[in-house]
Amino acid sequence: MNKLKYFIINESASIKQALVFLNKNMHGILFVSDTSEKILGAVTDGDIRRRLLDGYSIHDRIDLCMNKDFIKAHPTDSRESMIKKFDNNFKVIPLIDSNGALKKIYTQNNFPVASEQANYARAKAPVRISFGGGGSDLTHFFSHQRGVVLNATISLYSHAVLKKRSDSKIIIYSADLGLTIKASNLQAALKKKSKLSLVQAVLELANPDFGFELQLYSDFPTSSGLGGSSAITSAILGAFNEFRDDSWSEYEIAEIAFQAERISLKISGGWQDQYACTFGGFNFMEFTADDNLIFPLRLNKKIALELEECLILCDTGIAHDSGDIHDDQKISMSDSKVSELVKSNVTNTEHIKKAMLKGDLEKFASLLDKAWNFKRKFSAKISNARLDALYDDAKKNGALGGKLLGAGGGGFFLFYARPFDRPALIKHLLSKNLSIVNFTFDDSGLQSWKYRE
Repeated sequence: MNKLKYFIINESASIKQALVFLNKNMHGILFVSDTSEKILGAVTDGDIRRRLLDGYSIHDRIDLCMNKDFIKAHPTDSRESMIKKFDNNFKVIPLIDSNGALKKIYTQNNFPVASEQANYARAKAPVRISFGGGGSDLTHFFSHQRGVVLNATISLYSHAVLKKRSDSKIIIYSADLGLTIKASNLQAALKKKSKLSLVQAVLELANPDFGFELQLYSDFPTSSGLGGSSAITSAILGAFNEFRDDSWSEYEIAEIAFQAERISLKISGGWQDQYACTFGGFNFMEFTADDNLIFPLRLNKKIALELEECLILCDTGIAHDSGDIHDDQKISMSDSKVSELVKSNVTNTEHIKKAMLKGDLEKFASLLDKAWNFKRKFSAKISNARLDALYDDAKKNGALGGKLLGAGGGGFFLFYARPFDRPALIKHLLSKNLSIVNFTFDDSGLQSWKYRE
């Protein structure tokens, strides 16, 4: 039965028929329509009563009682405006579409909340800059002795946008690589040969049971040495986490990201990147055979601000293969001398942490320089004549200390300069056709949220 049947009456109908309809709908109001069902006005039982008292007959036409100026709602009206009408003591509000037809009747007791709408998920994960300890976060090192790393995340992010589909189709687009994967379902997407193998490895572990569209993009170049691949994997997992009832924790996301990159794809590397971009902020990380523990540092805000202003992030423009460098480093660590250097780097990282927490930033800078001198001896592939010259020239032009970020071989240098030496150092680096990337420290780590389409 048409629920609106007794709310609509034709303009030529009688007042008597209107009274019958009013008795049927029991809401005290009717809406008068023409032959095309366009609503012309409203009639209440009070309107009819007044007309009958004025001498009208129950056999007269109902449009003689009609009020053309009546309260109504349109499909674009907000819930807020509707609630305000009800709060103004209007008992019945008709919903009239753009053609003037009555589509629905709302009452004070029958005004439902908005129905659930489709959502998409977003996530963003920051990259990190490391101050010391790199190399000691490799499993083959800390399986026998303690490893530590000190790092901080910065305001350069990998982004993921995820939308569920009503079918099983999969569409993945990487803006960074300009590549797209389209498939009829997840298994078909995983079997495709693609340079998006890291994304495919993450999806295989996440194993979503729905079709989706996934878009990925980053604020930084590939092979940057900033832990970008871990930021991508964490962002993907963060987006899918928004659709899980049993959400993964930060530790679980970091572990899944590590599994995808290191175990599934067998890309050599350490553990720090996955934890850094997931947890965010300044972190001192401890690695042992039994546990990986993340200790957030409560760095004084003024110290953090001053450190931010004194650091310079410089893109060498040289791409590198971190997995290849880590493979070579793994071999070189079998040499007891290299293993001792890594242990010395661990001790140095403890000193960097103390200097940072106490705000002794010039000591921090000298220890950063020491960390780089340790690191470039871990493997012949970490530095080269060009990178060494770039670093030495930077020190001659105002850098108090610094280090190459990531595995080595290219990517970004991080330099520390005193406040009044900073402009000269930047000018020198720019004169060498190097790029300077501005940043702030990120305290949030992986962030994810859902939003209505």
